[in-house]
Amino acid sequence: MRLEAITWDRLVDLLAERLLDLDTADGSPWPRVALDGAPAARPGDLAERVAEALRVRGRPSLVVGTEGFLRPASVRLEYGHQDLESYYSGWYDTGALWREVFDPLGPGGSGRVLPDLWDPVTDRATRSPYAELPPGGVLLLHGPLLLHHWFPFDLTVHLLLSPGALRRRTPESEHWTLPAFERYERETDPAGTADVLVRADDPRHPAWRG
Repeated sequence: MRLEAITWDRLVDLLAERLLDLDTADGSPWPRVALDGAPAARPGDLAERVAEALRVRGRPSLVVGTEGFLRPASVRLEYGHQDLESYYSGWYDTGALWREVFDPLGPGGSGRVLPDLWDPVTDRATRSPYAELPPGGVLLLHGPLLLHHWFPFDLTVHLLLSPGALRRRTPESEHWTLPAFERYERETDPAGTADVLVRADDPRHPAWRG
């Protein structure tokens, strides 16, 4: 795997420039972008920086995190607090993401998106207002394990951590999730299938392929 050293600032600029000319596969007026990575890789930080780079270029965008679409605790923790199968395939409400995010941004959609649905801290509905994304606006969806759900992304970015870096940067209380990411690498191969790959083992010195 050949990757090129890059700075975060340069990476953000290159991604933003690429998104300005990004065509959608299904004719939707809203490009949909995945920023995929384990929480330790902080894909949300990259999403926010890309959104700001798009803003200064005059392109609207909407950052949505999958942590706002966690299922209620009674559902996602039905089999225990550390059930790997539930974490891998059942913690996130993919039906709600389709209904509230992807369908409104598909062909003939309204552009009216619910940015989050559930607060995992209070375990209650967020009751956030809908956001209106104008045609040409870019969805930046960030979160873990995104690429095995068949969401209609027009560009996929995967933030890769080596097993050692992933373990070091994941809180010890969350080490039980690490086998889920090993399975994700094995079954989905995000490093091989993503349009853009960013290695973030050293947060000061990323490398990329894209």
